[in-house]
Amino acid sequence: MIRSKITFVSILVIAISITWVMHGKLSLLENVEAEEGFHYSRIKTFAESLSLVKKSYVEEVDEKKLVYGAIKGMLNDLDPHSSFMPPEAFKEMKIETKGEFGGLGIQIGIKDKILTIIAPIEDTPADKAGVKAGDKIIKIEGDSTKDITLHEAVSKLRGKKGTSVTITVIRENLDKPLDISIVRDIIKLKSVKSKVIDDNIGYIKLTQFQEKSSSDLKKALKKLSDQNISSLILDLRNNPGGLLKGAVDITSQFLPAGKLVVYIKGRSGDKTEFNTNNGNRYFKLPMVVLVNEGSASASEIVAGAMQDWDQAIVLGTQTFGKGSVQTVMPLSDGSALRLTTARYYTPKGRSIQTTGITPDIVVKLEAKNGAKSHPVLREADLDKHLKNDTNGEDAEEDGKDDKKEKDVKKDQGKSSDKKKSLTEVPSKVEDDEDSQLQRAVDLLKSWKVFKKLPEAG
Repeated sequence: MIRSKITFVSILVIAISITWVMHGKLSLLENVEAEEGFHYSRIKTFAESLSLVKKSYVEEVDEKKLVYGAIKGMLNDLDPHSSFMPPEAFKEMKIETKGEFGGLGIQIGIKDKILTIIAPIEDTPADKAGVKAGDKIIKIEGDSTKDITLHEAVSKLRGKKGTSVTITVIRENLDKPLDISIVRDIIKLKSVKSKVIDDNIGYIKLTQFQEKSSSDLKKALKKLSDQNISSLILDLRNNPGGLLKGAVDITSQFLPAGKLVVYIKGRSGDKTEFNTNNGNRYFKLPMVVLVNEGSASASEIVAGAMQDWDQAIVLGTQTFGKGSVQTVMPLSDGSALRLTTARYYTPKGRSIQTTGITPDIVVKLEAKNGAKSHPVLREADLDKHLKNDTNGEDAEEDGKDDKKEKDVKKDQGKSSDKKKSLTEVPSKVEDDEDSQLQRAVDLLKSWKVFKKLPEAG
């Protein structure tokens, strides 16, 4: 997610323009149209609707809520990652990137127009209360979540430490909705955890990309190097991403100076490149990067760059597939737009959108000893996701449109069929049963053995 400030014509200016138009004064609106590409006929329709609702609705209405609602509807019609943030939601977003806030500890998304839990964060109130990935939240404090936006949901779920919130979820294999009461706590997202595991192998778990993630990673690498590690495992599994700058700064610690990490392209097609920025000091030992279905966005940037430059072996399962960039655009009243402004591409020009990163070595995590599993969502499962523009998905999907229209009435069970096709993964796996981690350890051990072998000759 890139943060930038872009000048916007405020809603107030638009309203003044419309008022002047109604009195025959067109000059300001003409300037707005020329500079911002507005179409008067559409603005006029909005103004007429707003006026009629204010004048004729059965109860008195709040004009600000009407305007906010209109903006939310506009953004919701784009893609699952574009949204409108009222002032409070914007403040919460800024707090979240710093890594500490009051809440439950869950990642959420919209699936089939239903608020859905992607995953609870380990050792948080939600995790301890028994919330499961795949749970669909149909009520928050008894209020329906129908048509709720992600930021509205976040605002309702977060709050002061010690206060409680009750969510009502529906879950596969349960006959009726389940009420879960959760006491909020301060969610401190420590983004970097490190340790030494089998045979002097360094292990770093990166949980998400925050403002301090890069500096915390540098400290962790220094600490591990002081313990004479011979190789490294970078675990990006279930890392939902975060700041684009963080992804570039993290990758810079594993690649030489001046290497392309990622480039982005917006609607105009102009390319913006992001290169490593850590000088010539970087980690040079053998390395494995672990990824899975929950590795998204910035995680995929790191894994893709390491893979394209042959700097590490990527091991695990296909990643989430979020290849779009969101820019936060502050508005004059303290609110903001979180707008998808570009797609990003790996150094070799791969778009990750909907496809994700394919590991060099595919290792699935299997549920053992009757352990429970849950379905996981990927970008391609989210409503109104952007298509991949480099793998032929656009043409393929366009060809399917007519057939979908014809089949929709014949196949009312389509959504349930799609639900069945979601990937199932174990709900929780202990380290000694973590087949992906163990395979990474075995690979790095083998690396050491093969290096000792004499060259054939």
